[in-house]
Order: sequence, then C-alpha cells, then structure tokens
Amino acid sequence: MVSEGLERLIKMLSQQGEVATKKRVEEGRAGFDQLEAMLQIPNDVKIENVDVSGVPAVWISTPEVVEEFVVLYLHGGGYVQGSINTHKEFGSRISRVSNSRVLLLGYRLAPENPYPAALEDAVAAYKWLIDSEGINPKNVIIGGESAGGGLTFATLLKLRDTGITLPAAAIILSPWVDLLMTGESIITKAKVDPLASASDLFFLASLYIGEDDPKNPFISPLYADLKGLPPMLIQVGSAEILLNDSTRIAEKAKAAGVDVILDIWEDMIHMFQMFASWAPEGQKATEKIGVFIQKHLKKEVQII
Repeated sequence: MVSEGLERLIKMLSQQGEVATKKRVEEGRAGFDQLEAMLQIPNDVKIENVDVSGVPAVWISTPEVVEEFVVLYLHGGGYVQGSINTHKEFGSRISRVSNSRVLLLGYRLAPENPYPAALEDAVAAYKWLIDSEGINPKNVIIGGESAGGGLTFATLLKLRDTGITLPAAAIILSPWVDLLMTGESIITKAKVDPLASASDLFFLASLYIGEDDPKNPFISPLYADLKGLPPMLIQVGSAEILLNDSTRIAEKAKAAGVDVILDIWEDMIHMFQMFASWAPEGQKATEKIGVFIQKHLKKEVQII
C-alpha cells in the first residue's frame, strides 16, 4: 500500500499526462482543419447536412450525379482527427469522378469515443442508407482513406458477420489495418513519408484502442478472415510508412478469394489523393477511383 504522499504524486502526474494528451489532440485536429482551409470547393457542388441515426453527415453532389448511386465515405485522421469539414473538397472530387452522391460521415472520434464508437456509427450509416433511404446495396460503394480505410474493412467485416447484404464494392486508400504497426515500411519509409510517423501512429492507436486488444480484427483488419468481402480497389503510395499495410492485406484478401486491385503509385506520400488541387498525380488517382466505382455500379465508362 502506497503512502498518501505518493498517491498525490501519482494523481498529479496522471493529470499532467491527460492535459498533454488533450493538447496534442487539439493541435492535431487544428492542423487538419488548416489543411482543409486551403482547399476550395467548386460552386457547382451541392452540400446538404443530414442526421444519420444521430450521427452528423453531409450529402455531397455534383451536377451529373445519379441519385440512386451512393458512396459512403469514411474520412481518415487516425480515428482522432479529421471531420466532415476536412473532407468536403475530396468528397466533391469523388462525387464528380463517379457521378454518384457521396455520404460523408462525421463518425465519433477518440479519445472521447474510443473503439467501437466509429465502427458502430459506420455500420449504422450503412443500415440507414438501406433501411431508411431505400438505397439498394448493389448501388452502394463504401470507402475511406487511412484510418477510414481500416474502418471500411472493419465495417465490411461487421456487415458480413451480422448477415447484412454487402455493398457492391469498396475503395480503400492507404488503409491503416495493423494498429500493432508490424509492417516493415513503418521503418523503411520513415524518412520519405512527411505525413505520418511511427510515434504519431502509436499515440493515435493508444487513444482509439483503449483497453481492447490491438489484434481485434475489427480494430486491425489485417488479422481478420477476409473471406466473402466485395471487390475492392486499394490505392497506396510507395513512399508511405503504411505501404505494407496495403500490400499485406491485399495479399491476404486475394488468398481469401476477394477480387482485389492493388494500385501502387510510385513515390507518392500518404493520402496523396487529397492533394489533387496541387498534385496532378492525386487527380489521376481519383479518376481511377471513379472508373472503378462506375464499373461496379454497372455504368458505362471510358477506361482511363
């Protein structure tokens, strides 16, 4: 049994740690918001706020959309950062290249809401599309980048395991699917990836996982049985510390009989698709996403 003095010291140190964590989370979120402030949403983009089973979301539409075709998009940000606001511009690009409406979901974030909050919100949003909005699952694509890519895998797994009809396909960009960070690229790509670092990922993972097991397949889908998942496009840059998350889960998915396209972009950094305003590679990659979406929604497209 410790002394009263040591108890006070432990309490003080714990409070200091909580303050430091809160400050780091706030700074990370602010940095993400600043990035979004530099992106301009075209005037022809329609954005409509919507309540999705108690979760905030927005419908994003461009002029040529087909109303019954929907992309449910789960933003990245390590399960701690990112929001509807940070991804509206990219959502508008997805809508434009796919001629589909985009439902951009503001799922709950850690540390205020650790696992399984984000997964619960994503599953609820998919069910809302099918049950409340009357959208045919064959007309739905689900996708996301980084943590949103991992959440996309987790959502597909949960839908499959609960007997809910899966969407037509998935678009998965630079997914974070191993929160143990065992991929070699965590080390080998550390000097060339300016957007992600191992220390940041460990910090974010600790906030999201909480007291759960990092090998829980709904937290780290790399450790899941991937049998029965829909066709998927996995895009990733060769200069990402999460490169091996993509290559390993693509290999595992193929071994499970999943139709997978692994699209590796030479020298591209983490989430490069979001920087299409400045980098033509990002726009080209986004156009390939559009081709994939339209193919699986059975619309005529011109192959790029």
